Amino acid sequence: MSKMEVKTSLLDNMIGVGDMVLLEPLSEETFIENLHKRFEHNEIYTYIGSVVISMNPYKSLPIFTADKVEEYRNRNFYELSPHIYALADEAYRSLRDQDKDQCILITGESGAGKTEASKLVMSYVAAVCGKGQEVNKVKEQLLQSNPVLEAFGNAKTVRNDNSSRFGKYMDIEFDFKGDPLGGVISNYLLEKSRVVKQPRGERNFHVFYQLLSGASEDTLKKLKLDRDFSKYNYLSLDSATVNGLDDAANFRTVRNAMQIVGFMEDEVQSVLELVAAVLKLGNIEFKPESRVNGFDESRVKDKNDLKEMCELLGIEQSVLERAFSFRTVEAKMEKVSTTLNVAQAYYARDALAKNIYSRMFSWLVTRINESIKAQTKSRKKVMGVLDIYGFEIFEDGDNSFEQFIINYCNEKLQQIFIELTLREEQEEYVREGIEWTNIEYFNNAIICDLIENNQNGILAMLDEECLRPGTVTDETFLDKLNTVCAEHQHFESRLSKNSKFLTDHSLPHNCFRIQHYAGKVLYRVEGFVDKNNDLLYRDLSQAMYKANHSLMKLLFPEGNPAKVNLKRPPTAGFQFRASVGTLMKNLLTKNPNYIRCIKPNDKKAAQVFTDSLVCHQVRYLGLMENVRVRRAGYAFRQPYEPCLERYKMLCKQTWPHWKGPAREGVEVLLKDLEVPEDEFSYGRSKIFIRNPRTLFFLEERRRQCLEDLATLIQKIYRGWKCRTHFLLLKKSQVVVAAWYRRYAQQRKYQKIKSSSIVVQSFIRGWKARKILRELKYQKRCKEAVTTIAAYWHGTQVRREYRKFFRANAGKKIYEFTIQRIMQKYFLGLKNTMPSMSPIDKSWPARPYLFLEGTHQELRKIFHLWRCKKYRSQFTEEKKAIYEEKLEASEIFKGKKALYPSSVGQPFKGDYLEINKNPKYQKLNSVVDEKVLLADVVNKINRANGKGASRIFLLTKKNFVLADQKTGQVKASVPLPDLSSVSVSTQNDGFFALKLKEGTPSAAKGDFLLSSDRLIEIITKLHRTGAASAEREQISVDISDEFLVQFKQDKVCVKFIQAGPKNGNSVTCKRKNNRLLEVSVPSP
Repeated sequence: MSKMEVKTSLLDNMIGVGDMVLLEPLSEETFIENLHKRFEHNEIYTYIGSVVISMNPYKSLPIFTADKVEEYRNRNFYELSPHIYALADEAYRSLRDQDKDQCILITGESGAGKTEASKLVMSYVAAVCGKGQEVNKVKEQLLQSNPVLEAFGNAKTVRNDNSSRFGKYMDIEFDFKGDPLGGVISNYLLEKSRVVKQPRGERNFHVFYQLLSGASEDTLKKLKLDRDFSKYNYLSLDSATVNGLDDAANFRTVRNAMQIVGFMEDEVQSVLELVAAVLKLGNIEFKPESRVNGFDESRVKDKNDLKEMCELLGIEQSVLERAFSFRTVEAKMEKVSTTLNVAQAYYARDALAKNIYSRMFSWLVTRINESIKAQTKSRKKVMGVLDIYGFEIFEDGDNSFEQFIINYCNEKLQQIFIELTLREEQEEYVREGIEWTNIEYFNNAIICDLIENNQNGILAMLDEECLRPGTVTDETFLDKLNTVCAEHQHFESRLSKNSKFLTDHSLPHNCFRIQHYAGKVLYRVEGFVDKNNDLLYRDLSQAMYKANHSLMKLLFPEGNPAKVNLKRPPTAGFQFRASVGTLMKNLLTKNPNYIRCIKPNDKKAAQVFTDSLVCHQVRYLGLMENVRVRRAGYAFRQPYEPCLERYKMLCKQTWPHWKGPAREGVEVLLKDLEVPEDEFSYGRSKIFIRNPRTLFFLEERRRQCLEDLATLIQKIYRGWKCRTHFLLLKKSQVVVAAWYRRYAQQRKYQKIKSSSIVVQSFIRGWKARKILRELKYQKRCKEAVTTIAAYWHGTQVRREYRKFFRANAGKKIYEFTIQRIMQKYFLGLKNTMPSMSPIDKSWPARPYLFLEGTHQELRKIFHLWRCKKYRSQFTEEKKAIYEEKLEASEIFKGKKALYPSSVGQPFKGDYLEINKNPKYQKLNSVVDEKVLLADVVNKINRANGKGASRIFLLTKKNFVLADQKTGQVKASVPLPDLSSVSVSTQNDGFFALKLKEGTPSAAKGDFLLSSDRLIEIITKLHRTGAASAEREQISVDISDEFLVQFKQDKVCVKFIQAGPKNGNSVTCKRKNNRLLEVSVPSP
């Protein structure tokens, strides 16, 4: 046994009493008070032995996390505080390790948390069992079956927003390792009456609202539905929306869950079509129509909903319409058809709706079972989880057939609980060698017999009354009960032969009362016969079978005309009794585990505890009876090892360690504590304590002992802490003193050292200064001797060379002076050189007049040198551009007013991009040489002086004029035929291309053209002519008046300065046949 296991217990830090078996004194008041106390501290789980009581907290609590799952995993049931995980773990480990099939029975009234409890059990088992792809798939399918069944089987009630309206039993199958293989689900007693009618403040089943809220517009259109709830008679409007429920999101969850479980898309669509058909069925209304025989016949009022429903299910409208108006009764070889009045038609409509929905729900359960069933045929271990209605008692006496069979089921469950609990107690006593004594308890077998006896039981008499010919009503059934059950001690009726109830005014005439194990319940007999019959007319079954809808045919097999069965179908009571019998046989083969769910209030509010409501549930769940049965023998039992480990500090002989067997240690312990021998018994492996007072006595002594031990531990700890603190202070004082002495000696040494250095420095300084003075004196003596000697030698030399110096002194001084001047000049010129730019004209001023020639020559040499350096940086392309610019300068500089504006503009040449532009592809094919220049020019008409746009192309051999729009060549002139070019001196772009007389090109005359790029065009023409050795260079004439040959006539072109009235544009006007006048604006 690990340390963790022996140091924890249910009794540690217990709020109230964690196990009701230990409650002292035991009464209904103390029982509820204990539940209340634990509920206030968020302790929602309490034990009755191995039974778990679960209180619905109506809020989220941090006790269902993954950490909590690990905390309760593989732990003893009584080791930790009560929790549903402890029961789930105990059941799972018994199944896995001891090979015992388990069942978990969850009961309680609506809103008590049964469904959530079953989910918690399943999620815990899924968390602690094995892992793997296939195992995880099975676990996911088992868990995802819940949302599907909740959507179709749960509804909002006044007590619970997600109330299960059916009983569910799921068998989860495991392999020998404890990994889930699959499961089988059984459903019991779906509340199908809710489909057609809901009590005030309640809703229909969730799926109707989820479909209308969450389905896409396309899906609703296919199902012929509208989102407005108010358009459907079967949906209550006062509670259509519920706070905290997102129907649209839940619909998506259900669709996803159906996909995970294994539903095909066409199956999902079929189910939704049936749900839509039920909604449409509720909107069908009837009106009476009189017949000749005097009877009323029902007719459908508005056939639109009937038509849409028939289209959804593939039914002929006339067949279903007739089934709502007529009923066919078959008896042996005879068929009788009778009409249905309006009330009967509405009954038939509602019966059909209930049958479609209930059968669809059963099909869903069957289909889920097909998906989640175990694939292997090997032997399987089984854990069953039963989530079924708890005992129902409506205080206003409105208990009907449903409450009757629900309470019958709970009577059977109580019976099996008592039997299995006593059997478990007896087996444990025998196993431990304890003498078994009979326990007095209330055996409810007599109540079960009153209800299920095949001869004179209430269900048997109800079936007999339903099958009896003649007039059958609820009153005749009550009369029969009064006759047969009058003397039964648990049956009460106002009209029975038992005279003691004749004056009981709390018992109405149309009711009977049964004294169940949980208390007396008053049943209103109204509706018992109809609900037990659960009759659906054969005409409607046959109409549904004829539907062209695969799922609908499966749901109504009795409608097949080839398999007509005249035998009356079994009643609802008979079917339920058979189901309960099968369930009980199943449960008896398994080891039971119980969860009793209680809701603390009717307001669904957190932290609210209503004593009367809880007391009511405690009674009908039989919890007090559970405690009494459990306490009838020994209230508490525990293995010897943990018992000795927990209480060994109470005896000096067992504390702190017991060396012998654990049982002997417990015997010594109890003998030393003087516990009376009749309060306990020794089993083979456990100690049995009869009265909770003995256990609480041990716990109180243990608490006092723990306090004494805690005081002792505190005393020893404080002494150790003080001694440790003192030793630390002492050690610290020694260390501090050592460090201080070291610091003081260091300070003293540093002072002595610094003083010595100061004294040494002063002595060394004095000696150094003394030596310095001696050295300086010696140096001055040497310098004086040297100076005197120099002067003396100078005097001697001057006397020796005076006669030679006077003859050549002037020439030497002149040459020296000139040399110094030149040296100074060149050094100054080096520092004042101008920049390397060829256009920089600056130059330093000459310092002396006699250097003028040298100065200018140096300036010229420097300029030529820097020009050469500048030219060496040019590429061939750039060099050609500058050569063109240079040639343009030579031709036009100072001669043409347009020239200065062209200097800054680079000569591009091909401005039209002839080779790249597809517009000029035709023109490009005509010119087979490299294009030197391509631009648009204006050709001047001699008749009016106006210009027409032309493309001007220049190659090495020709110049070409072409139409700008079409690209058609107008003229192509070889360059040798060009004699000269004439331009004006003004700021205009006019130029005349003059052709040589006698050449073929001269037949049409000269060309007078205008262009903004005149400088570039004429420069390129001039360069092209100069580059060819075969032809003469083209001359350029610059004059404000020149002659132009137009065919046979010569015209004078004259350029004049225009006044301000003419604006800034150049204009050309014809003055007469011999004169064109060009007006150029003033610059």
